[in-house]
Amino acid sequence: MQFEIRVRYAECDPMGVAHHTAYPVWFEMGRTELLRKAGLNYRDLEADGYMLAVVKLAVQYKAPARYDDMLHLETTLESIGNVKIEHSYRLLRDGLLLATAHTTLACLDRTGRPQALPEKLLHTR
Repeated sequence: MQFEIRVRYAECDPMGVAHHTAYPVWFEMGRTELLRKAGLNYRDLEADGYMLAVVKLAVQYKAPARYDDMLHLETTLESIGNVKIEHSYRLLRDGLLLATAHTTLACLDRTGRPQALPEKLLHTR
């Protein structure tokens, strides 16, 4: 799934470079849009008692993003298990690879204990 992001002023340091903490937020946006494209959304999953928590995040920064850059985020669903979901990401600007990343999400109940993913999520592969 592909998603466009414009780097906002608030996401940058005083030199106009996007801060490293903005990237996980962008990846969350990519996952949210990927889920929406599959006809689902986080709000409904959470209302049904399914919480998806990031338990692993790995990012490789290759080149800086800067204020007002238009970025292209590619989000890929890599795998769905019984309890976990894995995604990969590629963030580009005008074809230049700025960062790659990988996340693992675990499905938790309202008390924070692992639980099986809902059936409707398993069919988004």
